[in-house]
Amino acid sequence: QVQLVESGGGLVQAGGSLRLSCAASGRIWSSALMAWFRQAPGKERTFVAAISWNVGRTYYADSVKGRFTISRDNAKNTVFLQMNSLKPEETAVYYCAEDRFYSGTGDYGDANDYDYWGQGTQVTVSS
Repeated sequence: QVQLVESGGGLVQAGGSLRLSCAASGRIWSSALMAWFRQAPGKERTFVAAISWNVGRTYYADSVKGRFTISRDNAKNTVFLQMNSLKPEETAVYYCAEDRFYSGTGDYGDANDYDYWGQGTQVTVSS
């Protein structure tokens, strides 16, 4: 089975930064879309950012636009999420996900479209 392993979470003060990593156990398909979602206690899992594996097209939730940056290292089968100017309300478990059969139509925000998920990494932003 495909395994996605997140790392880089932790405790940070409001306004601080963290860089998350997601390493895939095997090669990521060229047609895949890699994404980050987050889920706070008592809240729904919501889309954060995504990147297409072939051309590197990026997508962001409006709430993180300009503060977060998603990137990839194709040779290392790894996707990153650089998070700057973090806010306390962004405390959540952050999950890496892969849509192996991404249609390329730009439909990226629905968690049900993703085939594989990591176990998540906790991000806590203190005020």
